[in-house]
Amino acid sequence: MGEVEMQRRVGIVLFDGFEVLDVFGPVELFGQLPDRYRLAWVAPEPGPVRSAQGVEVMATESLDEAVPADIVLVPGGMGTRRLVGDRGFLERLASWSSGASMVTSVCTGSAVLAAAGLLEGYRATSNKRAFAWASGHGRGVTWLPKARWVHDRDRWTSSGVAAGMDMAAAIIRDLDGEAAAEDVVQAIELEAHADSTWDPFAAANGLV
Repeated sequence: MGEVEMQRRVGIVLFDGFEVLDVFGPVELFGQLPDRYRLAWVAPEPGPVRSAQGVEVMATESLDEAVPADIVLVPGGMGTRRLVGDRGFLERLASWSSGASMVTSVCTGSAVLAAAGLLEGYRATSNKRAFAWASGHGRGVTWLPKARWVHDRDRWTSSGVAAGMDMAAAIIRDLDGEAAAEDVVQAIELEAHADSTWDPFAAANGLV
């Protein structure tokens, strides 16, 4: 891969009940390359957004007014159980994501993408303990129970929680090359799984 010519804007979608590591795992990796990735914090409305663990993060942009992102990242968390039925939120998410070159999710964030119609015609995965629930959303989605993450054209979906870090490393590898990805994981001392099919959790949860 050649040198990137401009920063990519990563739009992180926050909502009440998001999972902390789903967000800050990938953020840690992208944040190691500030010349290549610029983080934007987006929510239904600007202001503090409380995670499932009680940590509050300040969203600076609303879905209705946020600058379009190059990469959209939707985390999972218990808040997704409500969002999949929130038609207003799903329509806003789908509209804002339409201009992105890449739409991604961590954990049960893929259920939100599916419910918003953003995974129709794509392969995807999700958290294994919530797989039956997540895969019940959306139409025309090919759900893969055994995968650390799934990359299908301009969609990336990861398995549960910590898998988002492996997916983020793979995205960096895909966009910026092996050397950049290796430098990032070395900097944060992460032993990232580079094989998207590595998934002992599918068998542990009776999915294969």
